[in-house]
This record gives sequence, structure tokens and C-alpha cells, in this order.
Amino acid sequence: MIRGTLTQGVGGLYFARTLEGEEYPLRAKKKFRRQGLTPLVGDEVLFTPGTGEEHGWLEEILPRKSECLRPRVANLTRMCVVTAVRPLPDWLLVDKMLYYARREGIGAVIAVNKCDLDGGGCAREAARMYKNAEAAVLPVSAATGEGLEEMRAALQNETTCFLGQSGVGKSTLLNRLFALGQETGDISRKIERGKNTTRHAQMFFPNGLRVLDTPGFSLLDIEDVFEPVELRAYYPEFAPYEGQCRFSPCCHDSEPGCAVRCAVEAGEIDGERYGRYRILLENMRKNWRKRYD
Repeated sequence: MIRGTLTQGVGGLYFARTLEGEEYPLRAKKKFRRQGLTPLVGDEVLFTPGTGEEHGWLEEILPRKSECLRPRVANLTRMCVVTAVRPLPDWLLVDKMLYYARREGIGAVIAVNKCDLDGGGCAREAARMYKNAEAAVLPVSAATGEGLEEMRAALQNETTCFLGQSGVGKSTLLNRLFALGQETGDISRKIERGKNTTRHAQMFFPNGLRVLDTPGFSLLDIEDVFEPVELRAYYPEFAPYEGQCRFSPCCHDSEPGCAVRCAVEAGEIDGERYGRYRILLENMRKNWRKRYD
């Protein structure tokens, strides 16, 4: 058997790339379905190559180091959350993606594309909201090339997935960064919504890097079930205030004497980011109440 990395999967046909750069078409054996295991782009696998025009067989999926829920890809070390001046950013969606990154131990950066359209205002807003969230904000422009060198530096030695809303320019950014020749689209002028030109996740290996382009999406639900008070651990900006609240444990919501809420009121934690935290906290409470349904 040969070891490789799954680079894409379309219609039940998978492609695995070896360390030598050779790519093989594969079918997954039925045992994976019985095991409830779906091969994902990014999986490290063992496979038997086919002969002639015949496809080979995917034999084994090696243990995953991380897994992203949406898009479903595996073994990331860096998540590049792409937003843009147009369409308008959905910061709650960004917060959810940062939650999943932290849950899986994946480093994150936030790329604000099309920054040439507003003089960098959207990027400055993002930098304010996420200044202590352990997610660097990169103002970039695929149109002018602004910030691309800084982005390349942030991707070195990482397996990076580009993800975010449709129309924010993920494929265009990848084309400008690495000349991949990916199909790109624009946003609908009528409804200010992105057109999804990328239809499935695909891994590329430009200049020795590993990057994944993925379809855009606008919805992402957090279905994890745990005690709501644990959500605070996914917000690095809360860490300096842990142990300073009047009550313990503290959900950092409406409890009197909450040090985190005092920090928000003092401007030490961004109020908008905190407001979205409370939205997610209420979502976790609903999940917790329904855990036995």
C-alpha cells in the first residue's frame, strides 16, 4: 500500500497525492460506510493504486489531527477566515468559525479582502473586535495586491483552509497568491450576495505549501452539547479576567459582579464581540436543555 493525502472527492471518486507529487484516483471501500467514516479532503490515507485506466482503492484513513465541521476537511493547522467589504461581513459567522478552530486546536487568521474599496475601514473594525482573540487580522486586496506578501508569510509551514461567505473572494485570493487558475465569480448586484463558484473542497500544493479552497456558505450551526459555562474557554480575551468574578463559575452574562462584563463596559473587551458571545451562549443553553430529547 502507498501513503498519500486526499486532495479532493467528487461523486464518490477520491484523489490521493503522494509525497512525490503523483496523484491517483480511488474509490472508497464499503467498510468505511459500515464504520460511519467519510473520507475527507486533507485525510492522510493508505491506498492501493489501480492498474491501467482502472481506479485504485482507499484502504485506510489514518488518525486525524483535526477536523473542520464546515467545510468538512481534515488535518488543518491554520484556518483562514475570509471576509470582505462586499458582501457585508457576517461577524457572527466569523465567531462561529473561530469557535470551531479553537475547539480543534487550529490556528486562525482573519483576512479582510477588498480593503481597497473602503480605505481599510472594515479591516480596522475587525482588528478592533478581535484584537485579543488570538486571530490576526490581515487587510488584503486581490485586486491591488495589498497585503498579499503578509498573507503568504502567515501561511508558511501550515495546512491552511480558506473558508467564509460566498463572494468574499477566496478563489480570487488563491489565484493572486499562487496563480492556481481557480474559477471565480462576483457578487449579485441585486441582492449583494455571493455567487458560489467553488463546488467542492480541493487541496493545492503551491511552492511546497498546502492550501484548500472550499465552497462558500452563509449558515453554520453549533450543535455541540456541553454546559454553557464552558463556552467562555473559547474566548481568549476573557482569560485575563477569569477568577475575578463575584460568582464562580461565571457565564459572563448577566451575573452581578462579573469581571468580564466590567471589562466590556470599560472598553477593554469589544462590546460587539461580547454581544455575539451572549447570542452563542443562549444557543448553548438551548442545546443543553434539549440534550435528552
